[in-house]
Amino acid sequence: MGQPTGRVRSATGLPGPDYWQNRADYQIRATLDPTAKTITGNVDIHYANGSPDVLDVLWLQLDQNLYRTGSRGANSRGGAMAGNTGGMTLDTVSVESGGRFSTVTPLISDTRAQLRLAAPLAAGAKAVIRIQYHYTVPSESFGGRTGWLTSKNGGDIFSIAQWYPRMAVYDDLRGWDTAPYLAQEFYLEYGDFDYWLTLPSDMLVAGSGELQNPAEVLTPTQIARLAMARTSDATVIIRAPREIANPATRPKQGGTLTWHYRMENTRDVAFSASRAFAWDAARINLPGGKSSLAMSFYPAESQGKDRWGRSTEYLKDSVERFSAKWFAYPWPAAVNVAGPASGMEYPGIVFDGIDDKGKELFWITAHEIGHSWFPMIVGFDERRHAWMDEGFNTFIDTYQSDAFNRGEYAPKRDSEYAPGGGNPVDEILPVLADPDAPAILSRSDTVIEKWRHPVTYFKSALGLVLLREQILGPDRFDPAFRKFVAAWAFKHPKPAEFFPRDGERCGRGPVVVVAWLVRVQLADGPSGGGDSCFEGWHAAGHRGIAR
Repeated sequence: MGQPTGRVRSATGLPGPDYWQNRADYQIRATLDPTAKTITGNVDIHYANGSPDVLDVLWLQLDQNLYRTGSRGANSRGGAMAGNTGGMTLDTVSVESGGRFSTVTPLISDTRAQLRLAAPLAAGAKAVIRIQYHYTVPSESFGGRTGWLTSKNGGDIFSIAQWYPRMAVYDDLRGWDTAPYLAQEFYLEYGDFDYWLTLPSDMLVAGSGELQNPAEVLTPTQIARLAMARTSDATVIIRAPREIANPATRPKQGGTLTWHYRMENTRDVAFSASRAFAWDAARINLPGGKSSLAMSFYPAESQGKDRWGRSTEYLKDSVERFSAKWFAYPWPAAVNVAGPASGMEYPGIVFDGIDDKGKELFWITAHEIGHSWFPMIVGFDERRHAWMDEGFNTFIDTYQSDAFNRGEYAPKRDSEYAPGGGNPVDEILPVLADPDAPAILSRSDTVIEKWRHPVTYFKSALGLVLLREQILGPDRFDPAFRKFVAAWAFKHPKPAEFFPRDGERCGRGPVVVVAWLVRVQLADGPSGGGDSCFEGWHAAGHRGIAR
């Protein structure tokens, strides 16, 4: 976990005065063919080299190549996937240099593509990468984080993610981070996104960010209902389940429409599209008198007061409480979609299950939108440090379960946290005692499925709960945690930024301690040399477990 400190990353755990990171702004135009199940697109990536280095190559992430026969992700699972596609085909690639675009032949290796530049990109300089591409959308049966399925009323639902070539991260610790995509998660640069989606006129689109052209793709009635929702704490129906098959709910019959969304200061965007969607919305109240919009899209079979009829209520309450307690939600909308790729999160939009209901729908909604904070706002490297986004998020979820509607679904007891339904400190003991259990700090792709929830989610989150409630107390923990989030919002912290550099800072400085590093019975710090701060954690942790 050791890493150098200096003027880029301070010994305090905060960004230093010379902290830098690169930036990628995207303009994407894509067409979804729901019959052929294909995406065809072109993208301009405006890439800014904020580093002090001269770059002679650029790297792209092509995560759709996971679905190619023989991909590393398939091999890492010990055999063929349940289905395959041809991956993402780059039809043309060119890079602008000196005001002119030059064709580049990408060197593709599994889910990565290297672009060798005709002229190096100087420190502080910018380049435009222009790409035409296409791919086949995987089905729900093997898509995992993205895919399509057919709802009971016959309308296909598409949950579309990893749908454009994305820039790899170039940072101060590794340079180009070219870890392959093995179906774990992501590490991405921040930027502004404009994207245009063309598809049949009878489909609705739920996307990350804010719709820029409602007059072109919605009816006057829907626009009026949306305006009402922006001022309403109660859920407002935009398209009712009974209206799904009514042609009058679309502004055009036949042909296509193009939806334009924009999202600023984000690391990614995703969308969902279907002719089968009902749609509702409500205002999200944010600190400082600001607001956002909670929205839910779901097929008719998901409707009901104990089902998706409460999704927007769950979403709104979660965003409001996370914003008030930790850091204000920065984007214009938060969207929950019932469809394929259930339990998957992207900036401003989450995908959950068609059949989810009651406490399960609440818990998964709170958890997936909680990822807006970790890793969407605080830009953790999920590909290496899954415990940081899943553990931190599960930690804040536990308090949301306690708070919602005076504890309606409290306490949180699901596959992520105390799955047996008992006392978490009792349930974690077998994990702590098992010599085969991996350390929390293990790289994400080395944690096998057996241990993914017990260690990456549960153990990490419980460590934070004990730290807050048994060791430091909320009065010390909460301001330090909020300071960490604010300092690293839209940046790239590593585990070392979250740990103290000496015992004096333990619980009093700008960073916070987590200490379930290898085994709870070990009192040594990360260097192996008995840090009094970690000894204090160890003793208090055992007191907490004994309670």
